[in-house]
Amino acid sequence: MKAILYIGHGTRSKKGAVEIRAFIDKVKARIDVPIQELSFLELTEPLIEEGFVACVEQGATEIDVVPLFLLAAGHIKLDIPEALAPLISLYPTIPVKIKNPFGVQEVILDGVAELIKDSAGEIAPNDRLLIVGVGSSDPDVHVNFGKIAHGLGDRLRPESVSVCYLAATEPKLNEGLESISEGAEGRVIVVPYMLFTGLLLAELNKIVRTRQKEGQRILCTAALSSHTVIEDIVIERAVGE
Repeated sequence: MKAILYIGHGTRSKKGAVEIRAFIDKVKARIDVPIQELSFLELTEPLIEEGFVACVEQGATEIDVVPLFLLAAGHIKLDIPEALAPLISLYPTIPVKIKNPFGVQEVILDGVAELIKDSAGEIAPNDRLLIVGVGSSDPDVHVNFGKIAHGLGDRLRPESVSVCYLAATEPKLNEGLESISEGAEGRVIVVPYMLFTGLLLAELNKIVRTRQKEGQRILCTAALSSHTVIEDIVIERAVGE
């Protein structure tokens, strides 16, 4: 009997955890697979081991692992395989297939562009976009965010598109905000490239609100999971080969 084990990063934000569970409940309702469990890499229960064992106890004879991660970095390349390795050894008769992260797909960029327009309306030629990633020391992250910036620039045609990160790599958020705000005649539209609400996104929104009170024309879009394209991609990952 087939099982799907979804793996999220985990969050200290209660609102974020509720949001992830609600999102996966919608996904589950659209998939005809008898066993579907949600687990987390860290910070939120159930952790991966508990989710995996729950699949086994319900009679799983094969498990497809669906990481809820936008891009391939350390968590995908190292942490999740390391967490699964002892479980795969413990249950050697149960085949386990780890699906790919979402990656930089045209359909995702289309959805993000729609999400930006839902939040900001039509993009004026003098508006600027600041894409904010969580950050990683993995060099592929910079390459992927370059593709994301280029793709959104082509779709929305703002004056400029910049990228910054919240941790682990440069440029950091403060530098990114200062740089893109300098001489701006239009709006600065901050685009958090994050799946779900969490403490990082809450802090980002707080910074944006402070700048709004100071008179800057700046706004922040919602987390990406608020667009149906993300739900569709999770389902495609879960049921595809």
